Amino acid sequence: MLKKRIIARIDVKNEFVIKGIHLEGLRKVGDPHELAVRYYEGGIDEIIFMDAVASLYGRNNLFHIIEQACRDVFVPITVGGGIRSLTDIEKALKSGADKVALNTQAVKTPQLVSDAARIFGSQCIVSSIEAKRAGNSWEAYIDNGREHTGIDAIQWARQLQELGAGELLITSVDREGTKSGFDNDLLSRVCDQIIVPVIASGGAGVHTHVVTMFDSSQSDAVALASLLHYNLTTVKVLKADLAENGVPVRL
Repeated sequence: MLKKRIIARIDVKNEFVIKGIHLEGLRKVGDPHELAVRYYEGGIDEIIFMDAVASLYGRNNLFHIIEQACRDVFVPITVGGGIRSLTDIEKALKSGADKVALNTQAVKTPQLVSDAARIFGSQCIVSSIEAKRAGNSWEAYIDNGREHTGIDAIQWARQLQELGAGELLITSVDREGTKSGFDNDLLSRVCDQIIVPVIASGGAGVHTHVVTMFDSSQSDAVALASLLHYNLTTVKVLKADLAENGVPVRL
C-alpha cells in the first residue's frame, strides 16, 4: 500500500517563517532553516517552502534559503511563490529544490505548466490551487489567496492534470490557519476528478483532523504548518497516531 506523506509547509516573508489565518494577518514564528532542520530530524517526508510575498516583488526570494537547507536537509524540497518562467524553474532546481509549485503564473499562462512538464518532467511540477468556497463550488485564487480568478477550482484541477502537472497542492483558503479541520468536501471532489497525487493543505489543528482527511478523501499527502510550528505535535507522534488509525505512513 502506498504510504501517505507528511509534509512541512514553511511560508516565508523577509527571511522569517510566518503563519496567518486565511493567508492573512501574518505573524513571525521562526527561522526557516532551523525549522526545516528540526522537521527533517524529526522524520518529515518532504518540505515545501513558499515565498508568501513573492507577488509583491515579482520574484521568488527563497533560492538562498533552499541552497542552505540542502546542505542539512535530505528529503525532497518544493519551492513556490513568484515562479514565473522556465528560467525561474531552472534556477529553483539548480538551487537544490526537487520540485517547484506554480499558482499565479499557471493561471495567467497555462502553457508554462505544459512547457515545464515537457522540459523538466512532470515529477518536478506541483500545481498549487488556493481554493475558496463559493456557494456549492470553489473558486481558484491567486497572489497568495488575495485575487479572484473566476475559475472553478475543480475544473482547474482537471485542466492542470491535462497540462502535465505531476502533483496538486490544494489549499483551502477558508480553513487555512483556523485549526478547524480540512475542507474534506473540496479534497474529495478534487480526488474524484484526477489521478495525479493530491497534497491537502489548510486547517489541521489536531491529529484527528489529519486522520479524518485521509479517511474521507484519496489525498496522497498532507502539508502541515500550524500543527508543527506551534508545537501542537511532532512528526513522530503524528505518524504513530496515523499508523494506529490504519493510515499507512513511513515510520
